[in-house]
Amino acid sequence: MTYMEFFGCASVAFGPALAMFIFTISNDPVRIIILIASAFFWLLSLLISSFIWLLWPFKSFLFFGVTCSVIFQELFRYLLYSVLCKAEEGLKRVSMPGTQMSSNKQALSYVAGLGFGLMSGAFSLVNILAEVIGPGTMGLHKGDPEDFCIISSTITMCFIFLHICWGIIFFEAIDRKNYAMFTYVLSTHLLVSYVTMLNASRLYWLSMSVILVVVSMSASVAFIISGGSVGSLKAIASKSSRPLTVQAD
Repeated sequence: MTYMEFFGCASVAFGPALAMFIFTISNDPVRIIILIASAFFWLLSLLISSFIWLLWPFKSFLFFGVTCSVIFQELFRYLLYSVLCKAEEGLKRVSMPGTQMSSNKQALSYVAGLGFGLMSGAFSLVNILAEVIGPGTMGLHKGDPEDFCIISSTITMCFIFLHICWGIIFFEAIDRKNYAMFTYVLSTHLLVSYVTMLNASRLYWLSMSVILVVVSMSASVAFIISGGSVGSLKAIASKSSRPLTVQAD
């Protein structure tokens, strides 16, 4: 049972991101390099915020730690953007013919956001998965909610999606020098991070509701920035609903 729970929670949290990696990144070495670089930059942001948290005397004041972590994540997202811009010529030389990866800002921001999200999700869920695998399920005493693990996995999945959307919006905000979009990324990142603290009080329904609303909003903004429209959605829907025709010999 513990192995079933482990693979179930891991699939919920990382299944969509793994599918994105396989179908959109794995066949392009430049995208893999950017993915690894973005994950490394997220690790650097965690390292710096950890040092500050270590020096912070009031360890019980969690809001400071959460705020510090979010600010450094967005700071290193900006540093990653700067590094990618400076490495644009090198990316053009090693990119596959016809991909034009380095000139596609939406593709760059998507891959960078997925790298941030995967590393963030791995660090947020790895301890839970390690305990879930056995010999028993952690933290479930008599009267405790039994949906803790699936809620944690779903929140991790949402954060991965959010980092992808935040990456697209953030890179576009820098290109356009749009401070409103930058403020949106920072404020929503702080909001959903603060909301997760409600899980300690078992207010899962409230935290999940807020996170899902932010995911919907961020996905809509990122979709529009990437050139999406209602017409394109209708075209995709009509194409997918079109019945298959079999031509007889």
